[in-house]
Amino acid sequence: MQQARNLVMDLGERITGLRFVIHDRDPLFTVAFREVFTAEGLRIVTTLPRTPRMNAICERVIGTPRRELLDRILILGERQLALVLRQYLIHYSRHRHQQPPDAATQSARDVTELNDPRSIRRRPVC
Repeated sequence: MQQARNLVMDLGERITGLRFVIHDRDPLFTVAFREVFTAEGLRIVTTLPRTPRMNAICERVIGTPRRELLDRILILGERQLALVLRQYLIHYSRHRHQQPPDAATQSARDVTELNDPRSIRRRPVC
């Protein structure tokens, strides 16, 4: 409970931008712990019972942009962070999912052109 109070105090006015506290069903999260956040107007959401992979999936979703993007870029402000994350989301949504190319928009290339290293073009994404 004291750690919850400390977190609320550290967040200060930023806590008004939050809506949820998500945690698992560990007995460490007591009623008193939850009351600290509900007093601040936050809704408590507990993970579903018997879903051991739920945390792993959430950690993977959070960890992917962190490892692939944020660990490699020095972010200087909130505006830059929002821009970089927006560009990464577009890249991740369009290019990471293994979808076949659209034949109507893709130009046909000669096989010899594909083997030529000079035909490779680099575009900055972030």
